Amino acid sequence: MSAITTEAPPGMTAAPPAFTGWRVVWAAFTVAIFGWGVGFYGPPVFLFAVHESRGWSIPLVSAAVTCHFLLGALVVANLPAIHRRFGVPGVTRLSGVLSGVGVLGWALAAAPWQLFAATALSGAGWAMTGAAAINAMVSPWFIRRRPAALSTAYNGASVGGVVLSPLWIMLIAWVGFPATAALIGLTMAAVLWWLSSRYLAHGPAALGQQPDGEAPPATTTTHTAPAIAPMPARGLWRERRFLTLTLGSTLGLFAQVGLIAHLLSMLVAPLGAQRAGLVAGMMTVCAILGRTGMGWVLRPGMNRRRAAAGNYALQLTGSGVLLAAGGTDVALLLLGIALFGLGLGNATSMPPLIAQTDFAPADTARAVALITACGQAAYAFAPAAFGLLRAVDPALIFIAASVLQGFAALVLLTGRRSG
Repeated sequence: MSAITTEAPPGMTAAPPAFTGWRVVWAAFTVAIFGWGVGFYGPPVFLFAVHESRGWSIPLVSAAVTCHFLLGALVVANLPAIHRRFGVPGVTRLSGVLSGVGVLGWALAAAPWQLFAATALSGAGWAMTGAAAINAMVSPWFIRRRPAALSTAYNGASVGGVVLSPLWIMLIAWVGFPATAALIGLTMAAVLWWLSSRYLAHGPAALGQQPDGEAPPATTTTHTAPAIAPMPARGLWRERRFLTLTLGSTLGLFAQVGLIAHLLSMLVAPLGAQRAGLVAGMMTVCAILGRTGMGWVLRPGMNRRRAAAGNYALQLTGSGVLLAAGGTDVALLLLGIALFGLGLGNATSMPPLIAQTDFAPADTARAVALITACGQAAYAFAPAAFGLLRAVDPALIFIAASVLQGFAALVLLTGRRSG
């Protein structure tokens, strides 16, 4: 009996394996659902649950929320080094465990110090599943098509808010905070562990594939950025491109988080609680549409700083329309929320795309991590800052958001590369 062979017949070549990059994108999409659904949209729910169950003051629990984001920012700043040491799959597995244990700590804390200890775990888990982490998962697989890939993966963040925010509230009312934290935390840990082993364990080189699924000869000319030399360790902090991208992104996120933190409660009076919730959902849908559209419209050679500045201009317009609504004109309120929402998702997805064209590949992951860390450290204080403005005059929060978004656009343009 002749031996069985797997070689292709003469004159034919074996079919190449299917490109794995888009499977990685959908894995990252799922990670983002849990990352934002637990680490970003979860803390406001936890604040209310802890306040109700323990009777601790709102300022105390609010300080724990701020601590969650600040400690997460410290981890994000060092995420590239952590990834190099332990690998993206290992860090992603760890993130699910830390998030699950951290959230359970929020639910079981019997003393304030225990609550703040839990924020160290939940903040680290959030950092390992946030914007810089998603960028690290997707970027090795895409160069030319990275805008579309990242926008798809980051849409998991919006889905996480739509799905997990109401799920947290419903389950806590049904079975209590500890049982809900255990259920969602265990599910997150299990899903992220499986995704890491199944889709994140190997990069394109290990599978014999090229970024974007291109044939090997085509990869030498697909990078969208001009040749840029890597920088020394502290070189980024002396580079105008990095400083303007960091400041612009931080201003935009500060305005965005501060406004969103108060917008829903301000909509209850003119719309009612149920309709206000539906409008918040509409804003999330607009965020998905805006991010997806931007990701697929951007082409190699397009100026991404201009695109990001245009996005902030769109949000500035939305903030202005909300101001003009005066808290009573429903039509203007809906228009303002739609315009603001269309730019919502791009505040997260655009900085990594700008970094791709502004920095050498060796510096991009470090730049994205530092930009994300600075933005997160700043927006941790945004709800409180906007709350002070709202106490003086509710209109001030829309004025402040408009001013900050305008400055964000201008700052990004001042760091634009020539050509």
